[in-house]
Amino acid sequence: MKAHHTSSPLARRLAACAFLCVSSCAFAQADATATRLHPWQAAAPRLTAEAYFTNLKDGDQIETPHLVKFGLSGGWGLAPIAQPGRERSGHHHLLVNRDLPLNFKEALPFNEQYIHFGKGQMETVLTLEPGSYTLRMLLADQKHLPHFVFSKPTRITVTRKTGVDPKTLSVKGLSIGLDGATQKNPFRVQFHASALDVAHRAQGIANTGHFRLTATPEGRGAPAVLEFPEGQTEVWLAPPAGNYTLQLDLMDNVNPGKTLVEPARASVRVESARVE
Repeated sequence: MKAHHTSSPLARRLAACAFLCVSSCAFAQADATATRLHPWQAAAPRLTAEAYFTNLKDGDQIETPHLVKFGLSGGWGLAPIAQPGRERSGHHHLLVNRDLPLNFKEALPFNEQYIHFGKGQMETVLTLEPGSYTLRMLLADQKHLPHFVFSKPTRITVTRKTGVDPKTLSVKGLSIGLDGATQKNPFRVQFHASALDVAHRAQGIANTGHFRLTATPEGRGAPAVLEFPEGQTEVWLAPPAGNYTLQLDLMDNVNPGKTLVEPARASVRVESARVE
Protein backbone atom coordinates (compact mmCIF):
# COMPACT_ATOMS: atom_id res chain seq x y z
CA MET A 1 0.00 0.00 0.00
CA LYS A 2 1.49 3.39 -1.01
CA ALA A 3 2.14 5.81 1.81
CA HIS A 4 0.77 9.35 1.49
CA HIS A 5 2.75 12.30 2.77
CA THR A 6 0.92 14.83 4.91
CA SER A 7 2.08 17.91 6.75
CA SER A 8 -0.92 17.93 9.11
CA PRO A 9 0.03 17.09 12.77
CA LEU A 10 -3.50 15.86 13.40
CA ALA A 11 -3.38 13.53 10.39
CA ARG A 12 -0.01 12.15 11.53
CA ARG A 13 -1.34 11.59 15.03
CA LEU A 14 -4.43 9.79 13.75
CA ALA A 15 -2.29 7.60 11.53
CA ALA A 16 -0.02 6.76 14.44
CA CYS A 17 -3.03 5.93 16.62
CA ALA A 18 -4.42 3.60 13.97
CA PHE A 19 -1.09 1.81 13.60
CA LEU A 20 -0.62 1.39 17.35
CA CYS A 21 -4.16 0.18 17.87
CA VAL A 22 -3.80 -2.45 15.13
CA SER A 23 -0.45 -3.50 16.57
CA SER A 24 -1.93 -3.75 20.07
CA CYS A 25 -4.70 -6.02 18.77
CA ALA A 26 -2.15 -8.37 17.21
CA PHE A 27 -0.03 -8.46 20.37
CA ALA A 28 -3.14 -9.02 22.51
CA GLN A 29 -4.13 -12.05 20.44
CA ALA A 30 -0.64 -13.55 20.62
CA ASP A 31 -0.29 -12.86 24.34
CA ALA A 32 -3.70 -14.36 25.17
CA THR A 33 -2.66 -17.61 23.50
CA ALA A 34 0.77 -17.63 25.13
CA THR A 35 -0.50 -17.10 28.70
CA ARG A 36 -3.61 -19.28 28.63
CA LEU A 37 -3.74 -21.11 31.95
CA HIS A 38 -6.65 -23.48 31.46
CA PRO A 39 -8.61 -24.97 28.53
CA TRP A 40 -11.77 -23.24 29.76
CA GLN A 41 -10.19 -19.83 29.30
CA ALA A 42 -11.25 -18.31 25.97
CA ALA A 43 -9.98 -15.46 23.83
CA ALA A 44 -12.05 -12.29 24.09
CA PRO A 45 -14.41 -11.78 21.11
CA ARG A 46 -12.94 -8.30 20.64
CA LEU A 47 -9.17 -8.08 20.52
CA THR A 48 -8.99 -4.40 21.45
CA ALA A 49 -8.08 -3.31 24.97
CA GLU A 50 -10.22 -0.83 26.87
CA ALA A 51 -10.30 0.87 30.25
CA TYR A 52 -13.95 1.39 31.14
CA PHE A 53 -16.61 1.98 33.79
CA THR A 54 -18.37 -1.17 34.97
CA ASN A 55 -21.31 0.57 36.69
CA LEU A 56 -21.70 3.85 34.82
CA LYS A 57 -22.93 4.39 31.27
CA ASP A 58 -23.47 7.27 28.88
CA GLY A 59 -26.56 9.30 29.77
CA ASP A 60 -26.77 8.23 33.42
CA GLN A 61 -28.25 10.58 35.99
CA ILE A 62 -26.71 10.13 39.44
CA GLU A 63 -26.58 11.67 42.88
CA THR A 64 -23.24 12.26 44.55
CA PRO A 65 -21.35 11.00 46.44
CA HIS A 66 -21.41 8.05 44.01
CA LEU A 67 -19.14 5.00 43.90
CA VAL A 68 -17.76 4.35 40.40
CA LYS A 69 -16.01 1.10 39.47
CA PHE A 70 -13.37 0.52 36.79
CA GLY A 71 -12.73 -2.37 34.38
CA LEU A 72 -9.85 -3.29 32.09
CA SER A 73 -10.04 -5.60 29.07
CA GLY A 74 -7.81 -7.12 26.39
CA GLY A 75 -5.53 -9.05 28.75
CA TRP A 76 -4.06 -5.87 30.24
CA GLY A 77 -3.35 -5.78 33.97
CA LEU A 78 -3.05 -3.28 36.81
CA ALA A 79 0.43 -2.37 38.06
CA PRO A 80 0.95 0.22 40.82
CA ILE A 81 3.62 2.83 40.20
CA ALA A 82 5.70 1.73 43.22
CA GLN A 83 7.45 -0.95 41.12
CA PRO A 84 7.84 -1.53 37.36
CA GLY A 85 5.16 -3.70 35.75
CA ARG A 86 5.10 -5.72 32.55
CA GLU A 87 4.74 -4.06 29.16
CA ARG A 88 0.95 -4.41 28.86
CA SER A 89 0.02 -2.94 32.22
CA GLY A 90 -0.65 0.37 33.91
CA HIS A 91 -2.86 2.22 36.37
CA HIS A 92 -6.22 3.90 35.90
CA HIS A 93 -6.88 7.61 35.40
CA LEU A 94 -10.22 9.38 35.48
CA LEU A 95 -10.51 12.35 33.13
CA VAL A 96 -13.21 14.87 34.07
CA ASN A 97 -14.35 17.16 31.25
CA ARG A 98 -11.12 16.51 29.37
CA ASP A 99 -10.50 15.00 25.94
CA LEU A 100 -7.81 12.42 25.35
CA PRO A 101 -4.35 14.04 25.32
CA LEU A 102 -3.03 15.23 21.98
CA ASN A 103 0.46 14.02 22.83
CA PHE A 104 0.66 10.48 24.20
CA LYS A 105 4.39 10.98 24.89
CA GLU A 106 3.78 13.52 27.64
CA ALA A 107 2.99 12.54 31.23
CA LEU A 108 -0.52 13.21 32.46
CA PRO A 109 -0.84 16.16 34.84
CA PHE A 110 -2.01 15.94 38.45
CA ASN A 111 -5.11 18.03 39.06
CA GLU A 112 -8.86 17.73 39.63
CA GLN A 113 -9.47 16.89 35.96
CA TYR A 114 -6.83 14.13 35.77
CA ILE A 115 -7.34 11.86 38.78
CA HIS A 116 -4.63 9.19 39.22
CA PHE A 117 -5.02 5.74 40.79
CA GLY A 118 -1.38 4.76 41.06
CA LYS A 119 -1.84 2.21 43.84
CA GLY A 120 -3.84 -0.21 41.67
CA GLN A 121 -7.30 0.94 42.77
CA MET A 122 -10.40 -0.23 40.91
CA GLU A 123 -12.88 2.40 42.10
CA THR A 124 -13.42 5.92 43.35
CA VAL A 125 -16.18 7.98 44.95
CA LEU A 126 -17.37 10.89 42.82
CA THR A 127 -18.19 14.04 44.81
CA LEU A 128 -19.04 16.29 41.87
CA GLU A 129 -21.40 19.21 42.27
CA PRO A 130 -24.75 19.14 40.40
CA GLY A 131 -24.31 19.66 36.66
CA SER A 132 -23.34 17.91 33.44
CA TYR A 133 -19.98 16.16 33.04
CA THR A 134 -18.04 14.10 30.52
CA LEU A 135 -15.91 11.34 32.02
CA ARG A 136 -13.26 9.08 30.47
CA MET A 137 -11.02 6.29 31.72
CA LEU A 138 -7.41 6.22 30.51
CA LEU A 139 -4.64 3.76 31.38
CA ALA A 140 -1.05 5.03 31.80
CA ASP A 141 2.31 3.51 32.72
CA GLN A 142 4.56 3.92 35.75
CA LYS A 143 5.71 7.33 34.48
CA HIS A 144 2.11 8.43 33.82
CA LEU A 145 2.60 8.22 30.06
CA PRO A 146 -0.76 7.23 28.55
CA HIS A 147 -1.36 3.94 26.75
CA PHE A 148 -3.79 3.64 23.85
CA VAL A 149 -6.17 1.96 26.30
CA PHE A 150 -9.15 4.16 27.17
CA SER A 151 -12.93 4.43 27.27
CA LYS A 152 -15.39 6.28 25.10
CA PRO A 153 -16.65 9.56 26.59
CA THR A 154 -19.36 8.97 29.19
CA ARG A 155 -21.73 11.88 29.64
CA ILE A 156 -23.51 12.03 33.00
CA THR A 157 -25.70 14.43 34.93
CA VAL A 158 -25.36 14.94 38.67
CA THR A 159 -28.88 15.80 39.82
CA ARG A 160 -28.03 16.63 43.43
CA LYS A 161 -25.43 16.25 46.13
CA THR A 162 -26.54 14.38 49.23
CA GLY A 163 -25.23 14.28 52.78
CA VAL A 164 -23.89 10.72 52.48
CA ASP A 165 -20.38 10.31 53.91
CA PRO A 166 -18.16 9.31 50.93
CA LYS A 167 -16.04 7.10 53.21
CA THR A 168 -18.99 4.78 53.81
CA LEU A 169 -19.40 3.90 50.11
CA SER A 170 -16.14 2.02 49.55
CA VAL A 171 -16.14 -1.10 51.75
CA LYS A 172 -13.34 -3.68 51.61
CA GLY A 173 -14.47 -6.75 49.68
CA LEU A 174 -14.68 -8.58 46.35
CA SER A 175 -17.44 -9.01 43.79
CA ILE A 176 -18.00 -10.99 40.59
CA GLY A 177 -19.56 -9.39 37.54
CA LEU A 178 -21.72 -11.53 35.24
CA ASP A 179 -24.18 -10.45 32.56
CA GLY A 180 -26.93 -12.65 33.99
CA ALA A 181 -27.16 -15.98 35.80
CA THR A 182 -27.40 -17.93 32.52
CA GLN A 183 -24.62 -17.65 29.96
CA LYS A 184 -23.62 -19.02 26.57
CA ASN A 185 -19.97 -19.61 25.69
CA PRO A 186 -17.84 -17.64 25.64
CA PHE A 187 -18.88 -15.32 28.45
CA ARG A 188 -17.11 -12.65 30.44
CA VAL A 189 -16.44 -12.75 34.18
CA GLN A 190 -15.42 -9.42 35.69
CA PHE A 191 -13.45 -9.16 38.93
CA HIS A 192 -13.73 -6.26 41.34
CA ALA A 193 -11.87 -5.32 44.52
CA SER A 194 -13.30 -2.56 46.72
CA ALA A 195 -10.96 -0.62 49.03
CA LEU A 196 -8.14 -2.97 47.97
CA ASP A 197 -5.21 -2.59 45.59
CA VAL A 198 -4.43 -4.91 42.66
CA ALA A 199 -0.88 -5.50 41.40
CA HIS A 200 1.40 -7.99 39.69
CA ARG A 201 2.55 -10.81 41.91
CA ALA A 202 6.12 -10.22 40.69
CA GLN A 203 6.04 -6.62 41.94
CA GLY A 204 6.02 -7.93 45.51
CA ILE A 205 4.21 -4.88 46.92
CA ALA A 206 2.86 -5.31 50.44
CA ASN A 207 -0.92 -5.16 50.92
CA THR A 208 -1.63 -5.78 47.23
CA GLY A 209 -3.07 -8.85 45.59
CA HIS A 210 -3.90 -10.56 42.32
CA PHE A 211 -7.09 -12.40 41.42
CA ARG A 212 -7.72 -16.14 41.39
CA LEU A 213 -10.97 -17.60 40.02
CA THR A 214 -12.17 -21.12 40.82
CA ALA A 215 -15.01 -22.59 38.73
CA THR A 216 -16.54 -25.69 40.33
CA PRO A 217 -18.95 -27.79 38.22
CA GLU A 218 -22.07 -29.03 40.00
CA GLY A 219 -21.90 -32.71 40.85
CA ARG A 220 -19.12 -33.70 38.45
CA GLY A 221 -15.53 -33.07 37.55
CA ALA A 222 -12.70 -31.23 39.23
CA PRO A 223 -12.73 -27.47 39.79
CA ALA A 224 -10.89 -25.26 37.31
CA VAL A 225 -8.48 -22.86 39.00
CA LEU A 226 -7.36 -19.82 37.00
CA GLU A 227 -4.84 -17.42 38.48
CA PHE A 228 -4.14 -13.92 37.16
CA PRO A 229 -0.71 -12.94 38.51
CA GLU A 230 -0.28 -9.96 36.17
CA GLY A 231 -3.08 -7.80 37.52
CA GLN A 232 -5.84 -8.80 35.07
CA THR A 233 -9.36 -7.92 36.18
CA GLU A 234 -11.54 -9.99 33.84
CA VAL A 235 -11.59 -13.26 31.91
CA TRP A 236 -13.62 -14.89 29.16
CA LEU A 237 -14.66 -18.49 29.86
CA ALA A 238 -15.95 -21.34 27.70
CA PRO A 239 -16.52 -24.37 29.98
CA PRO A 240 -18.72 -27.38 29.18
CA ALA A 241 -22.47 -26.82 29.57
CA GLY A 242 -23.74 -27.17 33.13
CA ASN A 243 -24.10 -25.42 36.47
CA TYR A 244 -21.09 -23.86 38.17
CA THR A 245 -20.12 -22.09 41.36
CA LEU A 246 -17.57 -19.35 40.86
CA GLN A 247 -15.29 -18.24 43.68
CA LEU A 248 -13.10 -15.15 43.43
CA ASP A 249 -10.11 -14.67 45.73
CA LEU A 250 -7.55 -11.89 46.03
CA MET A 251 -4.21 -13.58 46.60
CA ASP A 252 -1.54 -11.85 48.67
CA ASN A 253 1.39 -10.76 46.49
CA VAL A 254 3.90 -11.08 49.35
CA ASN A 255 2.71 -14.18 51.22
CA PRO A 256 2.09 -17.06 48.77
CA GLY A 257 -1.18 -18.92 49.34
CA LYS A 258 -2.62 -16.25 51.63
CA THR A 259 -5.77 -14.32 50.74
CA LEU A 260 -6.34 -10.66 51.62
CA VAL A 261 -10.11 -10.75 52.13
CA GLU A 262 -13.09 -13.09 52.19
CA PRO A 263 -13.90 -14.58 48.75
CA ALA A 264 -16.85 -13.61 46.57
CA ARG A 265 -19.08 -16.31 45.10
CA ALA A 266 -21.63 -16.50 42.30
CA SER A 267 -23.61 -19.21 40.52
CA VAL A 268 -23.90 -19.49 36.76
CA ARG A 269 -25.63 -21.85 34.34
CA VAL A 270 -23.71 -22.38 31.10
CA GLU A 271 -25.71 -23.38 28.05
CA SER A 272 -24.53 -24.36 24.57
CA ALA A 273 -22.09 -22.15 22.71
CA ARG A 274 -23.21 -18.97 20.99
CA VAL A 275 -24.23 -19.31 17.37
CA GLU A 276 -22.35 -16.73 15.30
